[in-house]
Amino acid sequence: MQSGKLRFSSVLTPDGWREDMIVGLDQQGFITEVAPAAEGPGPERIAGIAVPAMPNVHSHAHQRFMLGLAERSGPGADSFWTWREAMYGFALRLSPDDLEAVAAQLYVEMLKAGFSAVGEFQYLHHQPDGAPYADPAEMSLRCLAAADQAGIAITMLPTLYAFGGFGGQPPAPAQRRFINAADQFLTIFDRLSIQVAGNPLRRLGISPHSLRAVTPDLLRAVLAAVPAEAPVHIHVAEQVKEVEDCLSSCGLRPIALLLREFALSGRWTAIHATHMTPAETMALARTGAIAGLCPTTEANLGDGIFPATDFLGAGGRFAIGSDSQISVSPAEDLRMLEYSQRLRDRTRNTLAGGPSRSTGRSLYDAALAGGARALNQPVGAIAPGYRCDIAVLDEDHPLLAGRARDQALDTWIFSGGNQLVKHVYVAGRPLVTDRRHTSEDHIARNFRAALRRLAT
Repeated sequence: MQSGKLRFSSVLTPDGWREDMIVGLDQQGFITEVAPAAEGPGPERIAGIAVPAMPNVHSHAHQRFMLGLAERSGPGADSFWTWREAMYGFALRLSPDDLEAVAAQLYVEMLKAGFSAVGEFQYLHHQPDGAPYADPAEMSLRCLAAADQAGIAITMLPTLYAFGGFGGQPPAPAQRRFINAADQFLTIFDRLSIQVAGNPLRRLGISPHSLRAVTPDLLRAVLAAVPAEAPVHIHVAEQVKEVEDCLSSCGLRPIALLLREFALSGRWTAIHATHMTPAETMALARTGAIAGLCPTTEANLGDGIFPATDFLGAGGRFAIGSDSQISVSPAEDLRMLEYSQRLRDRTRNTLAGGPSRSTGRSLYDAALAGGARALNQPVGAIAPGYRCDIAVLDEDHPLLAGRARDQALDTWIFSGGNQLVKHVYVAGRPLVTDRRHTSEDHIARNFRAALRRLAT
């Protein structure tokens, strides 16, 4: 973080695109002014197209370890549920050192893609045999340490996970690293509260894993003990089998159950929310809760297609996340979201939001606002009062030849992807310069060493 001024050749502001602008910063890295550059001496102009960096609202850092290792067919039909069993096997192997190394590498990759803040939905709490660590928050603290290494802002979302199925079914042995009762979970939360306090890049919320893994009574007990402003993220209605199991156990679908049991608001983020009826879609939109969408992961796992046209048409808000890390790219997730609607409805520019509008700009603006709200982070705009989290697109890249403003944003999202991100700032600090992270060599060495350990 640093005070001073940055000068960009093109800036996306809440009032639209502006050329040759000064962005003033205070000592905490918050924006104090956005104004036209004056004639005469001043800060060196940073060539490129400056846009607010994107929040990543849903990350399971430990799954970065298994990238590419679950793309081989099994002996029978493959599904989310067979993938989950493979993931459990990988999750049982990670030590605290391994998790920190894997998470730091992942967070570097996020920054280089144009993300500046991450919501870490962290459920590896215990040792591989299920026994608690001496510090019960050990694994979550390693994610905070990894975020510090990379420089990314983080909203820590320790996961409440107590059961193995709807109605309080006992957990499976492979879930032993995840399991906590309310008091154990609140011990972790309180420990993290101390570590988050006073750090301007850190926030804290909770992530009840799902209605399979918590009962409404358990979640109510935990909610009563955490600050009222703490974000709440929950997986819900990701899979058809989940919906069927919920109906069988409770007589309601997952979204309907969530709406019945809790007063949802903008504090809540419903992760995935893929399988909703039209009535559930309308009802969820009206609550102000954010839909936390992970389109590339949802495609990879065969989850289904989120009803984005209906949800957004009802005034719903969304954000994006990289989830299983199969792809770490805000551009690719927004592209996949739009393409899923096109494939289902056989249309084009489905989520543009009206005639003669840039689809990329509409998607980007909506994901910025929803992501900032979901993570409780002061980001999402290049404007006074916001933290100076900025991604700069390379205006000299051949893909952007003849492109500016919304056309450049459309090209990034629908064609260019990560290769167009040249610089990234978090709280005004340059973490990625000319596509290189300041600490990427050191972090990559630790990551490779972790992979070698895990391969033995």
